[in-house]
Amino acid sequence: MEELKKFLIEAKKQTYANASIDKLPSTRIASNDYEYKKGDLIYHDTYFGGINFMGCEIVYQNNIPLWGMNYYGRTLDETLSEEAMDASLRPALMKVEENIELPIRGPKEFKNKEYTYHFETKGNIECFEGTETICKQEKKIYELKCHGGKIK
Repeated sequence: MEELKKFLIEAKKQTYANASIDKLPSTRIASNDYEYKKGDLIYHDTYFGGINFMGCEIVYQNNIPLWGMNYYGRTLDETLSEEAMDASLRPALMKVEENIELPIRGPKEFKNKEYTYHFETKGNIECFEGTETICKQEKKIYELKCHGGKIK
């Protein structure tokens, strides 16, 4: 599982969290897709939507599903655009290595100008659930729920 954790950190920094990385062509109607490969491991992230979104991440080893995570996020402040949410979320997700025991989203807490990111989890890399929130000046503007673990 340590190899998986290291790979997830690399993969997360080379996909959605990194604003300079290009998406892949859609694998399903209206999907947004990212992929990262290293050795015998492949990470694939597919999500739908923008302000409210749902997605799934899968790690394959030798083309066999090894690990996965489902997530649903929503913007609670309707005045904020998808771009504004990306600008507050992506910098936190680039800090994924700070949560080394469970490198699936960002750190437990990250402050970026007027935004404060929080990520709370239960479990371990093999079976977990988590809640991610972003507050702007103490007002919660975004929430994500996720769960996942080892695929066997």
